Amino acid sequence: MSDSALVALRGASFAYEDGPTVLDGLDFAIREGRALALLGRNGSGKTTLMRLLSGGLRPRTGELSVEGRSVRHDRKGLTRLRTTVQLVVQDPDDQLFAASVAQDVSFGPLNLGLPDPEVRARVDEALAALDITALADRPTHLLSYGQRKRTAIAGAVAMRPRVLILDEPTAGLDPDGQERLLATLDELRASGTTVVMATHDVDLALRWADDAALLTPSGAHTGPAPSMLARTELLRQAGLRLPWGIAAARLLRDQGLLADDAQGPRTPDELAAVVRDAASR
Repeated sequence: MSDSALVALRGASFAYEDGPTVLDGLDFAIREGRALALLGRNGSGKTTLMRLLSGGLRPRTGELSVEGRSVRHDRKGLTRLRTTVQLVVQDPDDQLFAASVAQDVSFGPLNLGLPDPEVRARVDEALAALDITALADRPTHLLSYGQRKRTAIAGAVAMRPRVLILDEPTAGLDPDGQERLLATLDELRASGTTVVMATHDVDLALRWADDAALLTPSGAHTGPAPSMLARTELLRQAGLRLPWGIAAARLLRDQGLLADDAQGPRTPDELAAVVRDAASR
């Protein structure tokens, strides 16, 4: 594994108390500036992996490092880690606890011991980034599901992490909510945040991610999303199907409508453009 990784696990193993080994000798890296989709069947260890990367769990064996420096699982080491990596869990109700949106978003910066003006600046910045400034004073129990999702993400963004890890962030959102969230993630990436998204949606992964990591019984397999999501056997081992965009690209190439070296469509609009281009020749 290259030392150029921003955050990395090397030889990591983990088992829950009185349970089987979930991960064994796993190597996994997050590279700065790359949108990474993490995929695998239920029980493959995705949630465990995310908690190891964010310091919520400690590997039984192996090492977690940030920019090549080993992370110590003491108060100082974990504080340093959490200013670099933030995890947002799938269910926002597992993460929200304060009376209002602004109070909840301020919790992390306050715990860092930052002065009040800095905390307020970070809260304002995070609320604006998630487009929920108008909800600052709203009680969290009066938020819609999508608003609660955005508030949970804002709480992580207020820590100004270099890596934001999201567990199934689009689950439970309607199509408009999904599109708004993806647009927000694109803006966070443009501002310098590296985003990792765990998802079961292979079509979303193909459309959104630069890289895809498939968790299988033999380990984590990571590479450019279009090539990884075309590996039929690995997808089968990960309990996943072939993305429609990959299937469409294969059909288009078989019909001579797409060059072998051309990128296949990732969205319906891209598919329509390929067909229009072929029809105009």
